[in-house]
Amino acid sequence: LKQLAESGGGSVQSGGSLRVSCSMSGYTRPPGYMGWFRQPSGKDRVGVASISASGTTTYAESVKGRFTISQDKGQNTLFLQMNNLKPEDSGMYYCAASPWTQLEYPLRRSTYEDWGQGTQVIVSS
Repeated sequence: LKQLAESGGGSVQSGGSLRVSCSMSGYTRPPGYMGWFRQPSGKDRVGVASISASGTTTYAESVKGRFTISQDKGQNTLFLQMNNLKPEDSGMYYCAASPWTQLEYPLRRSTYEDWGQGTQVIVSS
């Protein structure tokens, strides 16, 4: 059974940093892409960062230069380092896995099949 489990969310003041993690289990082959998605309360879930199996990263414009996605394949863990956080970064953060090895739009929600339960990030001003 494939599972994704996020951790590391919390509350932080504007300008602070957080790192969220996603532990993967049950995968017999590595996903083609892994992604982080954010869903503010009452709003849609949108992609903020993705990484391909070969290490190619993609970021939403709103987080470029502040967020870094990375993975530790040996530990089957995906990370999202978030620096200089802003109140608009608040929301539930979900990790997701896509089986496709080539994606034209790596931040498109519909291309991901497996999802974690999410971890809450709150940034206060």
